[in-house]
Amino acid sequence: MTDVESPIAEGGNSPAWSVSELSAQLKRTVEDAFGFVRLRGEISKVTRHASGHVYLTLKDERACIDGVVWKGNVARLQAQPEMGLEVIVTGKITTYPARSSYQIVIETMEPAGVGALLAQLERLKAKLDGEGLFSAGRKRRLPAYPAIVGVITSPTGAVIRDILHRIRDRWPCHVIVWPVVVQGEAAAAQVAAAVRGFNAMTGAHRPEVLIVARGGGSIEDLWPFNDEALARTVAAGSIPLVSAVGHETDTTLIDFVSDRRAPTPTGAAELVTPVLAELRGLTADYAARLSRCSGRLIEDGRTRLQAAARGLPRPQELLAIKAQNFDLLAARLGPALERNAAEKRHRFAEWSSRLGPGLIERANEQRGARLQDLGLRIGGALVRNVEIHENQLATVVGRLKPELFSRQADHVSERLAAFSQRAARALDNTLKNDSQRLDRAGRLLETLNPKRPPGPGMARVLDEAGNLVLRAADLASGQQVKLAFTDGERGAVIDGAAGAKAAPKPKPAATPTSQGDLF
Repeated sequence: MTDVESPIAEGGNSPAWSVSELSAQLKRTVEDAFGFVRLRGEISKVTRHASGHVYLTLKDERACIDGVVWKGNVARLQAQPEMGLEVIVTGKITTYPARSSYQIVIETMEPAGVGALLAQLERLKAKLDGEGLFSAGRKRRLPAYPAIVGVITSPTGAVIRDILHRIRDRWPCHVIVWPVVVQGEAAAAQVAAAVRGFNAMTGAHRPEVLIVARGGGSIEDLWPFNDEALARTVAAGSIPLVSAVGHETDTTLIDFVSDRRAPTPTGAAELVTPVLAELRGLTADYAARLSRCSGRLIEDGRTRLQAAARGLPRPQELLAIKAQNFDLLAARLGPALERNAAEKRHRFAEWSSRLGPGLIERANEQRGARLQDLGLRIGGALVRNVEIHENQLATVVGRLKPELFSRQADHVSERLAAFSQRAARALDNTLKNDSQRLDRAGRLLETLNPKRPPGPGMARVLDEAGNLVLRAADLASGQQVKLAFTDGERGAVIDGAAGAKAAPKPKPAATPTSQGDLF
């Protein structure tokens, strides 16, 4: 240590130093006293400036000191600065008057081992990894279109403003902020309580995704997010969680147990929300593509239909053949109906010639005999049935006490009486129906009787034997026939030939000339 000459004059007032003078005097004193030091500590923060200089912090259990490696010495270092690395450095202590702080200008650096804090953290990471808390299979997917987002962070920092601004620009939704401290001893407990509180919420206001966010800082500032209890709370939650603690190069224990890790809080907001404008554009693009595809499909169908239509015959050609067939069938229908009517008349005449009064009388006699025989058989059967049931009833009555079964016997008697009445009515109905059918057959036979007197204006043609002539082909020229009218018979000759047996025909008084021959 060198003595510092005081500018205070003995016995006089103390002159005032300027800040620059005091800072310069302190700088010279410190650099003279600590021109070369060898220092051991753990690197807790590393910042590589664009100019090429490296700024870092060395710490142990109770203190820390800032350090700087100038650009020219960075490449010559034995060990490159890394956060958590325990190193031994040599250099000199100097001050930075602009901030009234001191730092070590590092000239050499060699590794001394892994820092105590990082060693403890590595052991905890290995333990939780062994329990499966880091496995990819347990990580949940983030909701594609969240309606409510929960944010756990400090309410006063720039982080919450960045997150809210980013969410508002991308996907306007409801954001619930759970204020916590993100640095210090109480940070881990408050963040864990916020995670449990969000997971315990129910109803329409429960968030669909959570964000735990904090800005950058040293490893000591971020150390609460390496808490084991906090890591287990995050792993046990049911709501997907995104960790956004520190900058992209910072890594904490919560990053391994969360469902997704974001490099920055702004990046976390982008992970949990889609871009509304992009979705609208994508929807419009899909609508346009759908319209174009539908148009192409319709046009393709129209083309195929037209091509198929060209290969098909015209409807007029298909109907022309059917129309011609219809005309031919319509032309044949009239003659066919006439032939059918003539055939039916011929068959009617044949059956009429076969029928006679004797046939009808025999049929009536046979039906009457059958009806009489059926009546006798039914009457006898009814009598025998009654006798059988009376015998059975008498047998049953003899075996049983009359007072117990008198009612049943009366019921059976009533049933027998009713059955007898029903049988008698059935017989009467049968006889009545057969009589009616016989009468109808007799009337039909009478209408078909060839010997029945013809109606007015009609006559029957009979041959010499008195048989009815049905066809003109059965008569020969010059054959004598009889014409039977309602009031009598007259003779005639076929084709006008005179016959000896032909009876003279009376002439009407009003007509001066004869009627002439019939044929």
